[in-house]
Amino acid sequence: MFNLTPVVRVLLVINILVFFVTNDAIIEQFGLHSFLSDQFNPIQLLTHMFLHGGFNHIFSNMIGLVVFGPMLEQFWGPRRFTFFYFFCGLGSALLFSGVNYFEMHDVYEAVQTYRVNPGYESFSAFIDQHASSYYDRLMPFIEQFKRSPSDSKMSQDSIAIANKILTNQVDEPMVGASGAVFGVIMGFGLLFPNTELFLLFLPIPIKAKYLVIFYGAFELYSGIYRAQTDNVAHFAHIGGMLFAFILVKYWGSQRKTFY
Repeated sequence: MFNLTPVVRVLLVINILVFFVTNDAIIEQFGLHSFLSDQFNPIQLLTHMFLHGGFNHIFSNMIGLVVFGPMLEQFWGPRRFTFFYFFCGLGSALLFSGVNYFEMHDVYEAVQTYRVNPGYESFSAFIDQHASSYYDRLMPFIEQFKRSPSDSKMSQDSIAIANKILTNQVDEPMVGASGAVFGVIMGFGLLFPNTELFLLFLPIPIKAKYLVIFYGAFELYSGIYRAQTDNVAHFAHIGGMLFAFILVKYWGSQRKTFY
């Protein structure tokens, strides 16, 4: 069905094999943690690319790899394609980690501030601004805190909750080959912009360049206006596409450089 090239085949097999042996402990150890987390390890910048959170996750990524990857590998050769794939994956991880650090540092500072001056009003504001996805499950506690705002035990419990929310957000690992695969899609769109593609949800062909524009715009919008219940690492996707764009343009300006 697919004309798999050597590197694409190896990446596909490794991802599938790792998927079948993955468990929560492996994800915790080798998924990419925030720079603010005690669980962060530099090797996670690489290992997270071979871990996936479920069947739909790995299926969508591997479909993108086997559809768009072979033409790039045939065009560049195995060595350059391999470099490109990991360059995009590492680039996506760095951009995601940078944005995550910025976002989590804001939560970190808010928790530090709340520890100094706890209270019902400030706790409610903290949840609204930094942890709205927790609001429903915390509603009974918030209502009780509202009725007894001067209760010291309630204040101490609220600090413990704020600390727990910070820990949960900082220690949540990011996994998946999406950044590298979105880089592959970007590379395909740049090198073969007028290739017509048929998508499952569209009955008409669409040129690769328009598909890349759509994906990029959607991920940028989703990353900026991401809901707290959205667990997709949109900035990892954007990072993969951005680093792919940079590398393809650089290689295009260095046509006498070979790998």
